[in-house]
Amino acid sequence: MTATDDAPLDPMPTDWHRALAIAAHPDDLEYGVAGAVAAWTDAGKEIGYLLVTRGEAGIDRVEPQRAGPLREAEERAGAALVGAHRVEFLDGHRDGVIEYGPALRRELAGAIRRHRPELVVTLNHHDYWAPGAPNSADHRAVGRAALDAVADAGNRWIFPELVADSLEPWSARLIAVASSPHAGHAADVSATLDRAIASLAAHRTYLESLGQDARAIVGQITGAAAARFGGRPAVPFELIGS
Repeated sequence: MTATDDAPLDPMPTDWHRALAIAAHPDDLEYGVAGAVAAWTDAGKEIGYLLVTRGEAGIDRVEPQRAGPLREAEERAGAALVGAHRVEFLDGHRDGVIEYGPALRRELAGAIRRHRPELVVTLNHHDYWAPGAPNSADHRAVGRAALDAVADAGNRWIFPELVADSLEPWSARLIAVASSPHAGHAADVSATLDRAIASLAAHRTYLESLGQDARAIVGQITGAAAARFGGRPAVPFELIGS
């Protein structure tokens, strides 16, 4: 069933301990998800981050060879502020032209087997953020590959070379898609708003290049969900699984 824009959001399940958050670029998870990560790590849960690129093509006036290391450092700083201390980056994927396909699925499936999460978090894989707001190619490619990789990680015969590398199959139970136009669940971030804002603000160079304010952005995202979540600031998710 597809969630409607005004239907109440159900609370995210809490009967899990370990999650892996997969995104295309540094800052993707800080646009909202970081508030949920802070709430989860406060509750004793373990959250790992996996970024497919270093966002090297994301700042118009900074050359990619300079932007990549700078944005990686900002991502690690932002993640640490919400208790995510295991941050990994893939090599071999170019910001802006990430290709969906078996190679990316294999890498993500391998990461899922290494981390062994019950919950996989990723970003909107749909064609649109909302009507009239197209999603980017990188977000679509990584989101769709992450969904497929969850199934791949649980099947020893899809990428048998992973087993040869001592990565035994692992089946995550839940997938949470952030920024989805079909959100039906949400995580309460009433107690973690300041840390969520600080986590996004850690991407100082990127935000300055866009003329964006971290407090306003996080407030807009969590405030929009609050109308469907009993007035409480929240991060909305499309939840897949049981």
